[in-house]
Amino acid sequence: MDLKGLKIGIALTGSSCNFSKVFLEIEKLKEKGAELYPIISPSVDTFDTRFGTAEEWKEKLQNITGKDLIATIVDAEPVGPKLNLDIMVVVPCTGNTLAKLANAVTDTSVTMACKAHLRNERPLVLAIATNDALGANAKNIGMLLNMKNIYFVPFGQDDASKKPKSMISKFEMLEDTIEKALNNKQIQPILL
Repeated sequence: MDLKGLKIGIALTGSSCNFSKVFLEIEKLKEKGAELYPIISPSVDTFDTRFGTAEEWKEKLQNITGKDLIATIVDAEPVGPKLNLDIMVVVPCTGNTLAKLANAVTDTSVTMACKAHLRNERPLVLAIATNDALGANAKNIGMLLNMKNIYFVPFGQDDASKKPKSMISKFEMLEDTIEKALNNKQIQPILL
C-alpha cells in the first residue's frame, strides 16, 4: 500500500509489554511515507516499567515521527478540527481505553483525540492488548464492533492456558487493517 503523505494519528496506551512489537510497525508506516502524529496516554507519559522508561519510549516515538508528542487533553482536542487526520490508530489499545471509548468517557489525551477524530467521520483503528478481553471487556469490544468508523486489527488469545481471558492484536496486520479501514471495510477474519 502507498502511504506517502497519508496523515495517521498514532496513539499509544499503557500496554508497555507490547511496545517493542508496536514500534516495529510504527517504523514500517514511517518508512512507507506516512506522516505520523504521536499521541500518548498518561501512563505512557509517566510509567517506568521493566520494559523501559517513559522517557525512553517517548524519545523513541518522537525520533520516529519527527513530531512533538500530544500528551494532554487540551493538546488532543484540536486533533479533529485542525490536524484533520486521514486515519487514527490506537496501538496498543488497553482494556481501560476500550472501556472508555465504548462508554464515551473522554478523560485522557488518547480518548479526547479519538473523540475529536471521530467527529470528522474518519476511520479509527484499534489494536487491542487486554488481559480481560473475554471477561469484563467483552461487552466493550462488542459495542465498539458495532460503532460506525471503528475498525479492529485482528486479534486472538495470546496464552489461553495461563491467561484464558487475554487477547492481543496481530500487530503485524496493522498496515493491512489501515488499508481496509480507509475503504470503510473491516479486515477479515477479525478473530485469529
